[in-house]
Amino acid sequence: MRHFGHIAPAVRKRLFYREPGDFTPDSPARLLSAALGATLYSPATRPRLADDIVRQGAQGVVSMVLCLEDSIGDADVIAGEENLVRQLADLAGRPGADLPLLFIRVRTPEQIPDLTRRLSPAVALLSGFVLPKFTAERGLPFLEALALAEAGSGRRLFAMPVLESPELLYRESRVETLEGIFRAVDKYRDRVLALRLGVTDFCSSYGLRRGPDMTAYDIQVVASVISDVVNMLGRADGTGFTVTGPVWEYFRVQERMFKPLLRQSPFHEVQAVALRQKLIQHAMDGLLREISLDRANGLLGKTCIHPSHVLPVHALSVVSHEEYSDAQDILRPERGGGGVLRSAYTNKMNEVKPHRAWAERTLLRAEAFGVANEDIGFVELLAAGLAD
Repeated sequence: MRHFGHIAPAVRKRLFYREPGDFTPDSPARLLSAALGATLYSPATRPRLADDIVRQGAQGVVSMVLCLEDSIGDADVIAGEENLVRQLADLAGRPGADLPLLFIRVRTPEQIPDLTRRLSPAVALLSGFVLPKFTAERGLPFLEALALAEAGSGRRLFAMPVLESPELLYRESRVETLEGIFRAVDKYRDRVLALRLGVTDFCSSYGLRRGPDMTAYDIQVVASVISDVVNMLGRADGTGFTVTGPVWEYFRVQERMFKPLLRQSPFHEVQAVALRQKLIQHAMDGLLREISLDRANGLLGKTCIHPSHVLPVHALSVVSHEEYSDAQDILRPERGGGGVLRSAYTNKMNEVKPHRAWAERTLLRAEAFGVANEDIGFVELLAAGLAD
């Protein structure tokens, strides 16, 4: 699989200076964590789940979560498990389908070995499990169950803990909770693919809900949690993990209070005014703003609940030609001693030692999402994806 693989080769050649690389469920964890992109959630109870997965994979989705937790009712869990096992068995009988990375979001640790056993050969389609409301106390049994399931199935299985518990949100318990989470995930570091933020649960603890004109970073109590999670769990010194961005809840807006967040000029320059209007009508301007803030704050990838959110996440994950040029300059072997240099674009300073970690992360993102041609911006990437 590859990002933008659903777009015609001739179009990719026009868009990319360096095309996105191929990866598989067996690729190194470091690459997979960067390549997750827009992780699309789907209730495990969907009656045509296998067809949905195939269709989304063909439309550019590279990671999906099949959810047995919050997206379905308590009374539907058993039926959801049965449907999930049946649908994955159906998928296993369709050789040649280009499937996304598949994860199951469970409710209890016991579901992990149970589902792995019930899936039998279809477990080969599975990349891992999403672990809800993760803290050290609640999370370790999930990780232990994952290790047992992996040993029993002979299949490499990753964990994606969701950080969404009130203990993490409340100021008086936050640091202790984060320290416990770090100890838990560090013990199973080789199997923790990414940490996911459950911002909807954070908001619920205070009866809050952000509107389509606002991002998670405008809700200060939420922004403070994101900051502390990145501070303690997302460091670039080798101890950190990939932390993914929060879900965007909206896909159409009936009425606005504030002006749209998208500038007009990038769309006028490429004759894409109608695209701008479409994005605004579907609340995508707020989503694009939040994706940009995710990346500025150290998050990579995003939880998505609607297929229309996938392309914006991927388009804004592509490395610009300017970023790529800077990263390559910073990481040249002859720069190992440090120093300062003017960027090839002659518009900024590149300081070798302080910018090294950024450059390394940028080249990893380039491997997963590609590098845009010099004259290509996010508008062209969006337009090409929507036109396909």
